[in-house]
Amino acid sequence: MIATLNEKTAVADFLPLQGTDYVEFYVGNAKQASHYYRCAFGFQPLAYAGPETGRKDVVSYAVRQHKLTFVFTSSLRPDHPIAEHVRIHGDGVKILALKVEDAASAWQETTSRGGVSYLEPQTQQDEQGSVVLSGICTYGDTVHLFVERRNYQGTFLPGYRSWTDPHFRNTDTGLLYVDHCVGNVGWNQMNTWVQFYEQVMGFRNILTFDDQDISTEYSALMSKVMSNGNGFVKFPINEPAEGKKKSQIEEYLDYYQGAGVQHVALATNDIVHTVRELKSRGVEFLQVPDSYYDDLLDRVGTIDEDLQPLRELGILVDRDEEGYLLQLFSKPVQDRPTVFFEIIQRKGAKSFGKGNFKALFEAIEREQEKRGNL
Repeated sequence: MIATLNEKTAVADFLPLQGTDYVEFYVGNAKQASHYYRCAFGFQPLAYAGPETGRKDVVSYAVRQHKLTFVFTSSLRPDHPIAEHVRIHGDGVKILALKVEDAASAWQETTSRGGVSYLEPQTQQDEQGSVVLSGICTYGDTVHLFVERRNYQGTFLPGYRSWTDPHFRNTDTGLLYVDHCVGNVGWNQMNTWVQFYEQVMGFRNILTFDDQDISTEYSALMSKVMSNGNGFVKFPINEPAEGKKKSQIEEYLDYYQGAGVQHVALATNDIVHTVRELKSRGVEFLQVPDSYYDDLLDRVGTIDEDLQPLRELGILVDRDEEGYLLQLFSKPVQDRPTVFFEIIQRKGAKSFGKGNFKALFEAIEREQEKRGNL
């Protein structure tokens, strides 16, 4: 029997996602990490959990900017699993939390399709209502939590208290929400995880880049972009490819000690303003040669922005059949050359900057060479 379009849609939507709920980082010092992101990225204090709220071994600081929520969590004891995670990986992303209407159904649907359970459905509650959480494991030590909030009116989650800081003043930088999160996996593992997202989570492969698309004189990688049905959640998956020297993916895998989240892309509606603010607060970005801009308009066509601020700030531009995008990549935000951020503004484009890959990865290689890792 041939499935109708509605039947196909129903099958594809067994895991309806409403977007990214939050991104949680396991870090060595959550208090200092949260302060850095407030000062450098413009986040505002949101919620706190720790010994004062009944969590004796762990502290967490949640910060928010528009629809973008980060959580920084540390262990208070050296023998805690979070401390072991930080010992192995350094500061890094542990949880990509996804908004759902029904967390129990999300867990049932994904585990029945082969997903490994991380957290069976559980209800957490306080005087503000209840939240249902569940979760499954993905690449490396990374997990997806499914967060159901329809019966909760609190600041963040039960077990947290509202956190304000009336004495510290900072403005936001225009960061709005998570555009996508990129995972790095080991040699010949990309298709394994592509299949995981297809079969376990109902995602589809919307773009593929091979080593001809993403390569320089010295290194290469391959990538496939996975998207859920409504396009609210996108997870590109990278793996190394053969090259003359060590690729950025290999460097990441060496220092992170395995697969993990490479970067989080943060959306803005005014990238010139956002990048200018971030740079003024000390966030460091990769720099492409000034010659990149000499024929930029010939390559991408007419754009709304003035070229001079883009050149001044090092912002990259690329176009697809839907429109164009502007993007810029930070340097790693910790001493290990692992996690970094992408700042992205979409002007209709649905792609990921294929035309910038060569310039971008050559810039990454220059940083690798400084570290002696190319």
